[in-house]
Amino acid sequence: MGRVSGRACIVTGAARGIGRAIGEALLDEGAMVCFADINGAQAADVAEHNRSRLNNRADAVTSAAVDVSNRDAVRAMIAHTVERFGRLDVKFNNAGVNKPMNFLDVTEENWRFIMDVNGLGCLIGMQEAARQMIAQGGGGKIVNTASIASRQGFDNVAPYCASKWAVVSLTQSGARDLARHDITVTGFAPGVVATEMWDQVDQDLMEIGAASRPGQAMEEFSADILKGRVATPADITGTTTFLASADSDYMTGQIVMIDGGMTLV
Repeated sequence: MGRVSGRACIVTGAARGIGRAIGEALLDEGAMVCFADINGAQAADVAEHNRSRLNNRADAVTSAAVDVSNRDAVRAMIAHTVERFGRLDVKFNNAGVNKPMNFLDVTEENWRFIMDVNGLGCLIGMQEAARQMIAQGGGGKIVNTASIASRQGFDNVAPYCASKWAVVSLTQSGARDLARHDITVTGFAPGVVATEMWDQVDQDLMEIGAASRPGQAMEEFSADILKGRVATPADITGTTTFLASADSDYMTGQIVMIDGGMTLV
């Protein structure tokens, strides 16, 4: 029996990177997982890959297209998951975006784009998951993706930093409100992780003149990591599966840093 056997889970931003790794690790520990992403076709491909991989547990996998900043879309994703799996036990609010801009160049459009997905999307995801968990009874777990940028501001990604500080605050607020329903709210804060999102950030930083060559940004950001290397998604999933499991039942309102010692707080 796995650590999350029989638990019905949703992971947003699960078509690639950390989100996909979280979902696949949950499956490997016995969970049922909805891989949700704004790119519905890519999420469906990931789900199909995992149905083939699991073979005898193909019915433990589904997918959904979702814009996490749209409440109706989030409700539809949850309804689909409950229809497939019977309930919702764990909700990972992992979807996130970034678009670096030099501090003095940040626009209202850039701010709203990032805050709508990372901040508002987290709030809506928490609210709608909690409503489902309360209605069905039995408590539940909500897990939010923060960042090292939730602990320290960086000059070229100010809206992203602000959005991840918002995730920390929402985690604490939700934990206080939802404890009476036996719903825990926790989060984790990755550091520099080798994913497709970081590849795009690396390119964006070159375009705004904050880096002069490919890989420079990752090298500079990761220079002070005590572990001596950047993370892979697999470095994150031990903690995320723990947060989805009964092992973390006495934790709530906390953000777990998973950054190799980059930020000591």
